[in-house]
Amino acid sequence: MDHVPVNTSRPSGKDLVEAGWHNVRADGRVRPDLLEAAYAEPRLRQLFPWAGMGELHFSRCTDPRWTWDIPYIAPAAEGGYQVSGPLRSETVGWAATPAQAVMMVVERLPPGCGPAFVGSPEDLAAHEAATHND
Repeated sequence: MDHVPVNTSRPSGKDLVEAGWHNVRADGRVRPDLLEAAYAEPRLRQLFPWAGMGELHFSRCTDPRWTWDIPYIAPAAEGGYQVSGPLRSETVGWAATPAQAVMMVVERLPPGCGPAFVGSPEDLAAHEAATHND
């Protein structure tokens, strides 16, 4: 009997992020025009997206409890979008278009915000601590 190797490696960060974007699109809770504007922005497209209550959130890691250090975008009752965060108690401002909302988030990305880290917020924190101590 031939031995068939089993690939137990984890998908790449890029694959996990792309799957996240696919899932958020399929979920249907976020306005399609907002999703397309956010996905068109390379600095947001490399982050892990997730949706909650019609809001579009971005995480610097791929595993849940995702990070909460990036502003998020919610549909505004009067049309347009409300950009808030990173904490729920913080308001950035109102945007008339998806492109304006996306730029408000991009302008507030944490320093060195790069491709989503494969792992949890705790894994990311440990990685950043080890990287800064080198």
